[in-house]
Amino acid sequence: MSSSRPARHQTTRRLAAVTVSLVLAGGAVACGPEDGTAKAGPAGPAGAAGAPQKGGTLTVLNNEPQSDFDPARLYTSGGGNVPSLVFRTLTTRNREDGAAGAKVVPDLATDLGRPNADATEWTYTLKDGLKYEDGSPITTADIKYGIERSFAAELSGGAPYLRDWLVGGESYEGPYKDGGKGLDSIVVPDPKTIVFKLRKPEGEFPFVATQTQFTPVPKAKDTGVTYEEHPVSSGPYKVVKNTGDGETLLLERNEHWDPKTDEERKAYPDTIDVRSGLDAAVINQRLSTSSGPDAAAVTTDTNLGPAELAQIGSNKELEARVGTGHFGYVNYLAFNPKVAPFDNPKVRQAIAYAVNRTSVVNAAGGSALAEPATTFLPEREAFGFTPYDHFPAGRTGDPAKAKELLKEAGFADGLTITLTHSNAQNRQTSPEIATAVQQALAAAGITVKLEGLETNAFNEARWDVKNTPGFFISRWGADWPSGGPFLAPIFDGRQIVTNGSNYNHAQLNDPAVNAEIDEIAKLTDLAAAGKRWGALDKKIGEQALDVPLFHPVYKRLVGKDVKNVVISDWTGVLDISQVSVK
Repeated sequence: MSSSRPARHQTTRRLAAVTVSLVLAGGAVACGPEDGTAKAGPAGPAGAAGAPQKGGTLTVLNNEPQSDFDPARLYTSGGGNVPSLVFRTLTTRNREDGAAGAKVVPDLATDLGRPNADATEWTYTLKDGLKYEDGSPITTADIKYGIERSFAAELSGGAPYLRDWLVGGESYEGPYKDGGKGLDSIVVPDPKTIVFKLRKPEGEFPFVATQTQFTPVPKAKDTGVTYEEHPVSSGPYKVVKNTGDGETLLLERNEHWDPKTDEERKAYPDTIDVRSGLDAAVINQRLSTSSGPDAAAVTTDTNLGPAELAQIGSNKELEARVGTGHFGYVNYLAFNPKVAPFDNPKVRQAIAYAVNRTSVVNAAGGSALAEPATTFLPEREAFGFTPYDHFPAGRTGDPAKAKELLKEAGFADGLTITLTHSNAQNRQTSPEIATAVQQALAAAGITVKLEGLETNAFNEARWDVKNTPGFFISRWGADWPSGGPFLAPIFDGRQIVTNGSNYNHAQLNDPAVNAEIDEIAKLTDLAAAGKRWGALDKKIGEQALDVPLFHPVYKRLVGKDVKNVVISDWTGVLDISQVSVK
């Protein structure tokens, strides 16, 4: 796992705190029940009645622009999975609702990859009949080149794993500087075979092969930093217009995409019209009213707020158009045990007992938008979730137990501490959540002074190993549904970064934990790996290095003519590749 991982979740995965009142359009057409042909399940709304059909235009109304539309610079699910309509990769996520959607499946490749005995080498074979938008064949040399160009400094921003995992990756600078040499650890014996040689065992390599860096890029068509304006499509849609660095993105059908080679993308609409830079309140208002083109519109980055949800609850038509999603994410109180009094485990335990998760959940928008957490891993099987509560205090806290522990720690008369948080109104690390923690700890005799920082200053503080606050609110989201990208960046001592962004806030460097992470990484049996990630989470939790607060829930509207809504536990957002609008 890379410790230089960017904080992309604060934008693409944030909870939009919208409090505007919705105009509950009385003339909106009611959504009918599912007829059994669509894939919408417990996560998604019923959508418009009738079987999904091809045709029409799907409008995407987003707050964040789909910027840097280059596979080298994106994460797989960047921009709410719009890139996956254009960029195919060796593997991809299973496009189904809920837990089934947290599985990895083949995409361009015939299978999930064939590892050697110790998972330090992975071999893939391409399917037959794969073509670009111009009709030319997709080859493994193009995949190799696409990966190599992602190492170029001018195309940075994508997932960092290959730099850490590939032999020679840590010093490679990309094809623009290597004189055509390329990475020796990516071997292409023929146009349909590609082999990856890794520095260490990585049983979860099939998950990494979903990252957009695995998108094939024909070298002759590479235009460097301007490639994002017209990347060559390997998916069901091609880019016909990209203005304002992704603020407006128009996609039309790629006539050379063969659905026989792609079991995952349905590609029902003829056109995808992405409009970004919109205010969150405006997006939800337009989706609610659903007039004109907005009837066939969705959003992939804008949540409903508690006030909107309260109004929607009294309108059955709107309520039927709300999709619910869960993404691998945890919001938690973080400790820096190198700062007193948090170097005392009993103080950390006291705080864990004192927290009132009911008030925290209410501050995060209520139970519809947040689920209380006592584990670091999300409550999803794919992550290896193992239930535990080492400091059981119920939903409202146990101030008496907290006082008892404080007395044992030498603070019988209480203590005063500072809680650092972000001033951003994002319902994740916000002042409201900080205030809820402050009030709960006061009942246990702990006086909490609040230190609110602007977003950039807050992130710099919590990621700076030399100046990390002793007590602060933090959050983490996984790059794929597994315990690995959750626990390794936060608790692997070898990922402590002293001169950059450090995510191991507790600076834990436990040889036993490090060794177990390595052992789990060797497993190619993902179910077996999941059980061990869960056990490791439980073991680390005994040290009270953090206090899990809640796992966020995503609630999003769709237009009244949208159907076949699929929301997986991988992304937590509507999968555009499944939507029908006609």
